Amino acid sequence: MSTPFTPLSDTVAVAPQLSASDMAAVKAAGFNSVIINRPDLEGGDTQPLSAEIIKAGQEAGLTVVYQPVVSGAMTQENVNQFQEYLETLPTPILAFCRTGTRCTHLYNAAKQTS
Repeated sequence: MSTPFTPLSDTVAVAPQLSASDMAAVKAAGFNSVIINRPDLEGGDTQPLSAEIIKAGQEAGLTVVYQPVVSGAMTQENVNQFQEYLETLPTPILAFCRTGTRCTHLYNAAKQTS
């Protein structure tokens, strides 16, 4: 996988923007699930679309969910949904957004409420 990831725990890591072509490498790196936290087209029309990433992820054997969270506007509902994913998705989980920071904030907030 050409994109680096940052472990947050034994079962969760975060990464910057991924594409459909990264999904096989995500699986090969040992992940079983992916959470997409970046809204489609946030970075313009050159940003990979979630539908393409979901399809490629599923073809690679991953469980992939799309949970768009607006940067700087994280809500308690976003945190609650992320926490539910942490509890229910097959681990290990890789979450990504533009830089990985938004996912890290979601993870930290979810851990505080659990």
